[in-house]
Amino acid sequence: MTNEPHELLKIARTLATEAGELITKRVDSAKVTATKSSGVDIVTQMDLAAESLLRARIAQLRPDDAILGEEGDDTPGTSGITWVLDPIDGTVNYLYGLPTFGVSVAAVSGPARTHEWTALAGAVYDGSGRLWSAGAGLGAWCDGERLERTESAPLESTLLGTGFQYIAERRAIQGQIVARMLPQVRDIRRMGAAAIDLCHVAAGKLDAYYEHGLNAWDLAAGALIAQEAGVMVAGIDAGPPDEHLTIAAHPDSWPQVRDALEAAGARDPFAALK
Repeated sequence: MTNEPHELLKIARTLATEAGELITKRVDSAKVTATKSSGVDIVTQMDLAAESLLRARIAQLRPDDAILGEEGDDTPGTSGITWVLDPIDGTVNYLYGLPTFGVSVAAVSGPARTHEWTALAGAVYDGSGRLWSAGAGLGAWCDGERLERTESAPLESTLLGTGFQYIAERRAIQGQIVARMLPQVRDIRRMGAAAIDLCHVAAGKLDAYYEHGLNAWDLAAGALIAQEAGVMVAGIDAGPPDEHLTIAAHPDSWPQVRDALEAAGARDPFAALK
């Protein structure tokens, strides 16, 4: 068993595709089974089914690897590799039959839960049946087409993506940041799935993206795909992205996006809630 990115990438693509095909075939039968951080932060039976499938397949293909999944307990491993799983990113979209959702699978080395990882491979299978993927040093791809972000956009021409948390007090503050950013950019999109947003930045379908409160499973695969396409994905101080804030943009325009977000209050927006 090897931990080389090209081998892990093959498995990430297989896992994301198998779980993605499972959930897209059952999208019309989605039902809420539980809630998490608030009454609107939902889990469907297909979140659980997809993660169960992913865990079973990893046990078959990579039995010595650890697993960090959104819906299940951490599984320890001995290989140095952790699979970071989001069985349905964009669960609310999935519940409502909207196509912006996906399965996110990443293989990382290092402590995944604390964001102190090195991503080696990742794949995202979206609700339209597209497979996005990347391996460390191998580039990024969508359905076999190489992704390369070669052009940046000035702030005033930026189509900016973002997302919101599910706690009402935090959403209200995030809305204030959006209100301050909106006059400065071309427009803002909130599509409801962080992994898909990061893939869209990789493909140039969004010029830039930011979001507070992303977990490891929201970020690991999509960030690698964006980075391998030439996108800068970082925290507000240009260090690794984390649960505090993630900003993704072409390297030439990233500082301008970051400065605008800081001026809009994005550095520590929830300080008054602590």
